[in-house]
Amino acid sequence: MDRAVKILEITNVDFSLRHFLLPLMQGLRARGHEVVGVCADGALLAEVRAQGFRVETPPMARSLSPAAQMRSFLALVRLIRAERPDLVHAHMPISGVLARLAARLCGVRVIAYTCHGFLFNQPGSRIRRLAALVLEWVAGRVTDRYFTVSEEEARDARRLGLHKRAVGIGNGRSPSVFRPDPAARARLRAAFGVRDRRVVVIVVSRLVRHKGHPELLSAMSSVPDAELWVVGERLASDHGESLDAAFAAAETTLGPALRRLGYRTDIAALLAASDIFVLPSHFEGLPMSVIEAMLCGLPVIATDISGPREQVVPGRTGLLVPPRTIAPLSAALRRLAGDAALRARMGEAGRARALALYDEAEVVARTIALLES
Repeated sequence: MDRAVKILEITNVDFSLRHFLLPLMQGLRARGHEVVGVCADGALLAEVRAQGFRVETPPMARSLSPAAQMRSFLALVRLIRAERPDLVHAHMPISGVLARLAARLCGVRVIAYTCHGFLFNQPGSRIRRLAALVLEWVAGRVTDRYFTVSEEEARDARRLGLHKRAVGIGNGRSPSVFRPDPAARARLRAAFGVRDRRVVVIVVSRLVRHKGHPELLSAMSSVPDAELWVVGERLASDHGESLDAAFAAAETTLGPALRRLGYRTDIAALLAASDIFVLPSHFEGLPMSVIEAMLCGLPVIATDISGPREQVVPGRTGLLVPPRTIAPLSAALRRLAGDAALRARMGEAGRARALALYDEAEVVARTIALLES
């Protein structure tokens, strides 16, 4: 694009728009483009609008209900026809399919898509995963710019014929925000009554089953002299089983060694106050939380799945364990909890790797260059 254009950035919910898309929207606006956010309504949109962006809120749904998705699709068609954008940039599996098909129906000149994790890689029946793969293939036929956040999924997209020019663009966070911060560490530990040498394990994610909380809660019971900080909440649009029973059992077992902190805006400070970051997910795209932890100088324990295995160098910046297991996760936690020198070496190496690969400004610039090409 050799001129300023109008761009719709379309995703599913306010959480995604606020935490994943806002830096890109700011970068596009700085380039002179008119940028409009599109997602389901939610409280976090106030922060986006406070940055001067207009956000439209059609009834986006994260379920596979045909009726709900038809309502979303028709609402997107009406919106795109009214806005008349030059470019539609879609995100997330379901909203990404609907937005791309609606954009093609409306004759949008350029249609882009960023995959933040394939739906067909998520647990579910074979029929459900096959249907997701077919929808991705269909939507790929109308996509001009096809991005994935992980290199592995870009290779998958090309191998499976979803798009022959799929490009891995990565994810990023600001090193000036996420960094080792001794002052924040001292302040938060004092506020929580945590002595300096006590090992703090932290997980930052939505409270949904596929993030692996039950395995982590069980694994922590065999990690002495350490405590777990659980940061995050369950979104209203999240599906699947509740974690209430798992947390209730863990509260009995772990007692004060378990702190449920809920949704927080001071993630960088919480990471700086911690010693080990863990994310035992069953599937991921390229998790932002791992990047944030690496930038804050924390060793990372994650599962050996697409995304995290691209981020974590086993034995150097952290440890990888099989998903859906407890014993290997417990062993990894004990290994790092018992060796401060190893934590320091891994954390330093992880920060260096994150600075080289996951600087938000560089990722945003790379994405904008591809959108404008």
